[in-house]
Amino acid sequence: MPRAIGFLVYPGFQLLDATGPIAAFEIAGRFSPGAYSLHFLSLRGEPTPSSSGVTIHTTALADAPRLDTLLISGGDGVKVPATCPETLAFVREAGRQARRVASVCSGTYVLAEAGLLNGKRATTHWSRTKDFQRRYPDIRLEPDRIWIQDGSVWSSAGITAGIDLALAMIGADEGETIARRTAQQLVVYHHRPGGQSQHSALIDLRPGRFDALLSWARQNLSEPLSVEQLAERAGMSPRNFARQFAQETGVTPAKAVERLRVEAARALLDSGPLQIEDVALETGFGDGERMRRAFIRAFGQPPQALRRAARAG
Repeated sequence: MPRAIGFLVYPGFQLLDATGPIAAFEIAGRFSPGAYSLHFLSLRGEPTPSSSGVTIHTTALADAPRLDTLLISGGDGVKVPATCPETLAFVREAGRQARRVASVCSGTYVLAEAGLLNGKRATTHWSRTKDFQRRYPDIRLEPDRIWIQDGSVWSSAGITAGIDLALAMIGADEGETIARRTAQQLVVYHHRPGGQSQHSALIDLRPGRFDALLSWARQNLSEPLSVEQLAERAGMSPRNFARQFAQETGVTPAKAVERLRVEAARALLDSGPLQIEDVALETGFGDGERMRRAFIRAFGQPPQALRRAARAG
């Protein structure tokens, strides 16, 4: 019998928070026929507009099938379900009856208001972190995570992270081969680890004429990547390069390179079997102590602590 996956939406939901995961489950169903039945749900079963204006046809909560999984979409309109007694009652019942409940992005607020995150670990979109922690100080929010599973409750960061969450669920349900084929069809990573940072160092830097140089540096982290080497590749004098790079990106060349290194090192620590010293060599730090200091500056924790957290998650 197909597993019924319900996607809770409401006026002002973020379209990709719902359609990204539903596409993953739909494609997985092609490779494993009969694995899933998919249902958009809303309070009254009315056509429900997303924040972009695209409207989704839905089934009323009262008419929802018995769910295997309830997934709550995020979006600017999340206050609607998070303050609706009928919706919260439905979510609480799903927490008791369904095999798992989940949220994407700010859908985490609905889980929190329903009491399903009490004493649990969770994540949400980075832009919501401070507000969420202020509202729910007893929930163990881990803001720099892509997705987290704590028992039967799952949560993810925003937008495309919902696809990562869905792929993890598909892997648990149907096996890694189906999850891998689904990811290939979606043209996304099969495994973007739950502990990987929500941010990319290249995204954090201001875009500009040094984008190509930074992309090259990211692919050549084993190189020294000194100011002199970068300046030569940019066709500039070291002094002029350092000045213009800082003006353009907002950080010094050395700081930009360190960001690239810690990002790459954290991904290796989260997903690979390499020892910490090997990761330090692979990403150009040279030794574990230098990498440790960089991690504390970037994440407030040493590499060992972040690796333990990733494996626990």
